[in-house]
Amino acid sequence: MRAERRLSDRLAARGLVARRFSWESDDGPEAFADASRGQRSLVVHARGYPAQGENRCAAWVEGVFSWAGLGFESGHACELYQRYCNLDRLADLKVGMIVAVPSHPFSLEGERYGHVGIYVGDGKVMDCVGTGVRTVPLSLWLMGYASGAEARWGWMRGLALA
Repeated sequence: MRAERRLSDRLAARGLVARRFSWESDDGPEAFADASRGQRSLVVHARGYPAQGENRCAAWVEGVFSWAGLGFESGHACELYQRYCNLDRLADLKVGMIVAVPSHPFSLEGERYGHVGIYVGDGKVMDCVGTGVRTVPLSLWLMGYASGAEARWGWMRGLALA
């Protein structure tokens, strides 16, 4: 947790939005080993689902959920953020939750539609960027995407995976 506190201090010094997160708590986001069978299954599906192309992060997330047999959801990242992402405490972040921002500064589409990924445990997020799927540390994801908008998370379609 000391590394997260140092990151929190750096973000706060730069005036970034991520300082709003509960970095002080020793209860961080859920580890993969603590996830349920359903949560781990979703992560396996995420690791095998192909990128959907430039500015298609929401399509990738929706495809992962559909391929995992959890139904299909339609909408861009900002819509998913508004519908399902109402948590911002790191201790509430669970494996399989979507992590999103309503806008980001890295592209015109990102400013308008936001960005979304899936929390895969152990402090990591998977998302679709360009022609690839990547796994990045949550702290870096927040540092980049939450620099101009509030990042939040929640269960897509209200499905708390068991």
